[in-house]
Amino acid sequence: MKLSVSVIGSGFSSLAAACYLAKAGYDVTIYEKNNTIGGRARQLKKDGFTFDIGPTWYWMPDVFERFFADFDKKPSNYYQLEKLNPAYSVYFGTDDYITIEDTLDKICIAFENEEPGSSKKLKKFMTKAKSNYDIAIKDLVYNPGISPLELVTPKTATKLNQFFSNIKRDVRKEFKNKRLAQILEFPVLFLGAKPSNTPSFYSFMNHADFGIGTFHPKGGMYKVILAMEALASSLGVTINTNANVDKILVNNKKAIGLSVNGEHIYSDIVLSGADYHHSETLLDKIHRQYSESYWQKKTFAPSSLLFYVGFDKKLKNVNHHTLFFDVDFDVHAEAIYDDPRWPKEPLFYASFPSITDDNAAPKGKEAGIFLIPLAPGIEDTDEIRERYFNIIINRFERLTSQSVQNTIIFKESFCVKDFIKEYNSYKGNAYGMANTLLQTAFLRPKLKSKKVGNLFFTGQLTVPGPGVPPSLISGKLVAELIVKQFATQNPSVAVNASTH
Repeated sequence: MKLSVSVIGSGFSSLAAACYLAKAGYDVTIYEKNNTIGGRARQLKKDGFTFDIGPTWYWMPDVFERFFADFDKKPSNYYQLEKLNPAYSVYFGTDDYITIEDTLDKICIAFENEEPGSSKKLKKFMTKAKSNYDIAIKDLVYNPGISPLELVTPKTATKLNQFFSNIKRDVRKEFKNKRLAQILEFPVLFLGAKPSNTPSFYSFMNHADFGIGTFHPKGGMYKVILAMEALASSLGVTINTNANVDKILVNNKKAIGLSVNGEHIYSDIVLSGADYHHSETLLDKIHRQYSESYWQKKTFAPSSLLFYVGFDKKLKNVNHHTLFFDVDFDVHAEAIYDDPRWPKEPLFYASFPSITDDNAAPKGKEAGIFLIPLAPGIEDTDEIRERYFNIIINRFERLTSQSVQNTIIFKESFCVKDFIKEYNSYKGNAYGMANTLLQTAFLRPKLKSKKVGNLFFTGQLTVPGPGVPPSLISGKLVAELIVKQFATQNPSVAVNASTH
């Protein structure tokens, strides 16, 4: 008889774990509180426009390929992938921007045009970044974060010094041009911490950016969620939406099921892909591994103020992904991490998927997504949201030399209160727990509960960390832990389980 697994949430990590467990011979059921699946990667459809509510960047395609290959599939079985060229552009002032194209050779030319001699330094920096990427993806991130010894291999031994320096120090030592330095520091923001708090080893994100490139799934990032849903369904996973989990049921210090919409549903194993802090609040205090003070002391990735805007015309002077670094990066970062407050002059990012993808907007119109990174837990009101929309849209018009406000058909916003309401996100964070030195690998919250048997966790607050590719990996890691623990009770899994 198959062992049963109840999974809380339907984001990337939950869907990945569900696929691996179903393949390994488990009876898997997912419970999603919202009316659509995807967790933070849901969609907004309005007036013929389609927006990805959450992730908009498709990086590390090799991780997606590896995931689908574990099931003898390819991403192309489910969605069409396009490499973006340009990958993105970065504005530093009015009509003053640097464009990052789709190959390292082209990027070297852009660097050289900005600062003679910088292309040689960039190639040297990128050689180290690629080496780090190969070690991170092949040796490190597919480890379950159980022991510090996971970090010690013949290859990582040569990199240990990189855990005691940081990205900002390394970049600024080589690149005196502040604009180029900011572009090289930008990718680690996906890890949720300041470049000055991110170990040098994480320069592997620069290889993901410049070395591999930026892609777009036709139809948006939600196509990946739909692909994983199709895969999960083909493996026999049951997915329930509008299924709010209000309690993890425990008996004799073992998880025995869930209370879903007030109804008790029993299973052999419980796995939560929901926010880790929230998941533990579903337990009585005696069963929680981590105290409130533990969470308060942790460095969380930023929250965000997002706007989804329908424009009644095609925009100019922008690319699919466009960054606006025309104000002081360090001052904004201070408002996120050091003295939490609304930034006076915010950096912001904009995505216009309809430049690449006809599905994103009606013909002749443009879909725009604007994002301001913010401190988690910050005050969030409609008045503040409106004020900041006016700030960034006025700057957007000035920097890109075009008038757009009179062409706005509609705008929707999403901020701290929504992250809490929709995803039970701790302090409304958008990306989970930051990957700082003291929050890396075995120092992150554990995949397996230390206090409650048969209870496991996955997602951005545990290993390996924030981001979509790490979420896929997290789902695989927790599935492998479960398979390993229950192999004697479910013998068939030893044959079917995927291994890395």
